[in-house]
Amino acid sequence: MAKKSKSADPSTPASTPASTPVKVNRSVSNQATREKTLGKILDLGKSVAKSALAETDPFVDVPSRTMSNTTYNEVRKLLQMGDATLRRNLFNTGQARKFMQMVLLSKGCKDLLQAQKTLSLRGMYYMSLHTIAGTKEKTFDDQEESDGILEDIEVAIATLRENLHLFAKKRGTMVGNITVIDNGDSIDCRRMGTGGYAIPSICEPSVVQFGKCDAKFVLHVEKDTVWSRFNEDRFWEKHNCILTEGSGQPPRGVRRLLYRLNKELGLPVYCLLDCDPWGHYIYSVIKQGSINLAFESERMAIPDAKYLGIRSGDFVRCELSDDVKISLNDRDIERAKQIAEYPWFIKKKHWQKEIQLMIRNGFKMEVESLITKDISYVTETYVPERLKAKDWID
Repeated sequence: MAKKSKSADPSTPASTPASTPVKVNRSVSNQATREKTLGKILDLGKSVAKSALAETDPFVDVPSRTMSNTTYNEVRKLLQMGDATLRRNLFNTGQARKFMQMVLLSKGCKDLLQAQKTLSLRGMYYMSLHTIAGTKEKTFDDQEESDGILEDIEVAIATLRENLHLFAKKRGTMVGNITVIDNGDSIDCRRMGTGGYAIPSICEPSVVQFGKCDAKFVLHVEKDTVWSRFNEDRFWEKHNCILTEGSGQPPRGVRRLLYRLNKELGLPVYCLLDCDPWGHYIYSVIKQGSINLAFESERMAIPDAKYLGIRSGDFVRCELSDDVKISLNDRDIERAKQIAEYPWFIKKKHWQKEIQLMIRNGFKMEVESLITKDISYVTETYVPERLKAKDWID
């Protein structure tokens, strides 16, 4: 796989060697992963059965997915999960429900793997939903409860949702100078019209491979409305790049694809997000990983991702009108202060200044606010000037 130089100036088009498609034997790769994951689930079941047969309290140990069990590795610049675990016992009335749910969903995943089929998170919720015999209680109150238990299973057996043959709803789009091979089908992202390529939930190499890539960088924008402006203005063609969006907080599929574009093709990733605590948090998740899913940082976090904008100082610098101001509420201010205290931000002067200026301003701004300058100001002026000047926050 050919790598792009990360030091190249992303503001001007340049001819670069096309990357060589990776040939992956999907059947062999999938079979080995499937058998390994199935073995882990069976081991979990055997452990529970052994305790029951020995007439002792069955239990499952689950790594704690909390801030207190999450550390920031300053050398690797990503979040990592600690060693703390939570024990769920069948005979503990406060834990019996979650214990039951883990066993029930583990069986569902086992059935999927053995059938060699995939299922959506919504489908798994319904497949495991029923009223417990002799009671009026359902196994799950809603899908959110089911999704949380599935994440517990991931960390408990040290595997990934994709390896459990589960996928989430597609959310995210891509267009640009790259060809991808999705489940054997060659897709030219240069010819995707106004809709773009829908980024799948599962973006593992066994499913998605990269073909010809001439792009010099990736521009990730927060929302599809902004992405549509960049696509319509053919920004990706003029500036030789790839455009992605994650419809707000990017789902795992989008983050995994961004990671692979960065690590496997060496493409720099620039983020164009709203100037508010939520935009800052999205950048944090892309760059360092999320606290709740710290166990996945190794395969998703992009430590060298850059925050391109929009920034607190842009109100003055871009001569925007008062009409674009959105007042910060108490929740916004509290969240901004929390983010400023993150270990990966607290030592960065540029980020401290950025967050404090937003709080002093008393308002937040969306990327769309730049439209008040001109409908294509963001694509023709704002982003090109930022890229040329290398004016971003790390």
